[in-house]
Amino acid sequence: MSSSSSPPHGARRMGWGQRFSRWDIRVSPYLYVSPFFLLFAVFGAFPLLFNVVVALHDWHRRAGMGDFVGLDNFTWVLRQPLFWRSLENTFWIFLWGGIPQLVLALVIAAVLDQNLRARTFWRMSVLVPFVVMPVATSMIFGQVFGQFGLLVPNLHDLGILTGVDSPFFQDRMLSHAAIGSMVVFRWTGYNALIFLAAMQAVPRELYEASTVDGASRTRQFFSVTIPSIRPTMIFVTLTMTIGGLQIFDEARMFDGGGTGGGKGGADNQWTTVVLYLYNLGFGDWQDRLGQAAAVGWIFAVIIALFSLGNFLLTRSISSTQTRSSRVTRAQHNTAVARARAIAAGAPREPVAPEPGAVDRTEKIQEGANR
Repeated sequence: MSSSSSPPHGARRMGWGQRFSRWDIRVSPYLYVSPFFLLFAVFGAFPLLFNVVVALHDWHRRAGMGDFVGLDNFTWVLRQPLFWRSLENTFWIFLWGGIPQLVLALVIAAVLDQNLRARTFWRMSVLVPFVVMPVATSMIFGQVFGQFGLLVPNLHDLGILTGVDSPFFQDRMLSHAAIGSMVVFRWTGYNALIFLAAMQAVPRELYEASTVDGASRTRQFFSVTIPSIRPTMIFVTLTMTIGGLQIFDEARMFDGGGTGGGKGGADNQWTTVVLYLYNLGFGDWQDRLGQAAAVGWIFAVIIALFSLGNFLLTRSISSTQTRSSRVTRAQHNTAVARARAIAAGAPREPVAPEPGAVDRTEKIQEGANR
């Protein structure tokens, strides 16, 4: 009788090749994604955690780490009037650049969604401002809004401006509008392509059904296109909020950024929070890395709260409109069947727009999304 420890008859012992193959299947996915996590740990997680240490110490660029001060750097920042002024400037610049950017991106995407000639050329052309370096864009627009630029002399000739200097470097609101125009110029085409990709995914049957109900192009845009791309609009709004509040290059290079420039104006007319952070920690007149790190953390919390409120607001609007528009599956199938029959060449009776017909189209679209 054979021993109980002996292998059963016909069983094979696993070779090194098979063991390596099993380990390869288990370990390889982690090895493939490990470069990202290693780079993030070195260039993302470590600076983030080290910034906490800097914010809690009396840290100077030349002297290095000083005494532990706890939350004193945060209280010092919150007591500075310049911090609150820079925070106000940041939100005004964000509004000047965010709202027109969102509207123009939707309009451009709707135009590019039509049957245009040379569509690839137009879609590529709207992305050209995005590939231009922010520093180059800021310097060009700074010259345009300057005293001897393209805009101010023409306004002088029209009698609109009578001062000698450019008001875009003196007036606070005009400087915000000028910097906001740089943001609109650079990011509108990028967001327009994102909206265009979402519009391309909208079922064409919805437009056919709305045409049967007598909806115009404008009505289709607001009743079919906008509700269909609402998730994309939420995504673009969130990314635009996070990026727009961190504006730095445009504000620093607006007045040249050379000797005496890059401070946000003589009276800090357009000093943003990130520019204030830079001047506080790395500027020629400051050496306060601890306070600069505290500014970064305070502003990060403000951006997170602002983005969260923006997300909850847009989601609540979306869910409210979805609950208010209900349609049965039979109504949806009937409308789509009518549209397909007309597209196939079936005889069509004259259809006059009925009261509430366009509202029914909106309900059909909501039913299709479900």
